Amino acid sequence: MELTFLGTSAMIPTKDRNHTAMMLLYKGEAMLFDCGEGTQRQIRLAKISPGKITKMFITHWHGDHVLGIPGLVQTLGASEYNKTLRIYGPKGTQAFMEKILKAFLCEEKISMQIKEVEEGIADETPEYTIKAMKLMHTAPTLAYCFQEKDKLKLNMEYLSKFGLKKHPILKELQQGKNIKWEGKAIKAKDATITKKGRKLSIVLDTGMNAQLEDRLIEFINDSDVLVMESTFGEESADKAKEYTHLTAAQAAKIAKKAKAKRLFLTHFSQRYSNVEPLKEQAAKIFKNAECARDLQKVQM
Repeated sequence: MELTFLGTSAMIPTKDRNHTAMMLLYKGEAMLFDCGEGTQRQIRLAKISPGKITKMFITHWHGDHVLGIPGLVQTLGASEYNKTLRIYGPKGTQAFMEKILKAFLCEEKISMQIKEVEEGIADETPEYTIKAMKLMHTAPTLAYCFQEKDKLKLNMEYLSKFGLKKHPILKELQQGKNIKWEGKAIKAKDATITKKGRKLSIVLDTGMNAQLEDRLIEFINDSDVLVMESTFGEESADKAKEYTHLTAAQAAKIAKKAKAKRLFLTHFSQRYSNVEPLKEQAAKIFKNAECARDLQKVQM
């Protein structure tokens, strides 16, 4: 499980930071979160095959988060892409997709399914669930949480007492079912160990108030990796409030309350050619904070 930051800039890119996009690689599947201008070039630089993309999650429809979509769709169409690209986003996503593809004369060469998400489960497979939560911004905006499902791991030391090593019946234990072996009852709770699933939370453009903060903390609680926008530093807290964005310190306070393990700051205003001061502001509150870099890969 690997997260790659493809772009870490806010509205205006810089020579060092591209527009916002992130790629989550999970067991051969590639999931793209936002697709700002220039994203497909960043994908190439990150040495990720565009053809592996199966899903795209859009936080909101501001240009710096979506203007890379037409080019990426055209590239997939020219690359014999044989999957169905599943696109998730806030209310209005269906209409916006139709307009943006029509504006750029994109031919319908690939199969796409679009799902507009309010809140709750956006997508679910036997191995993970992706949930969405409404944020507070100048356009309908969503936070996303990728939660890997817990797994039962066999306690082979315990099972060896019954002479069990390899046998098809062990699958039943991993499914949480009690079994009988040579006349002896074996309980799943004794013969297995729960391996907690990994959790990734992505919180981009948003303002904040007390009610939203409480809901967000519950949503992102106990994240292994938490990605949060930090468009401004504390010296520009008034601007952050005016434009419904967060400061690095606000992001750190939320990460601390949510008991996140690691915090990655992103979506930096172009005014910060050096983002170290933002990291310092955050680290005073939450020590495991760092500023994400374009093409940085994070193993989970």
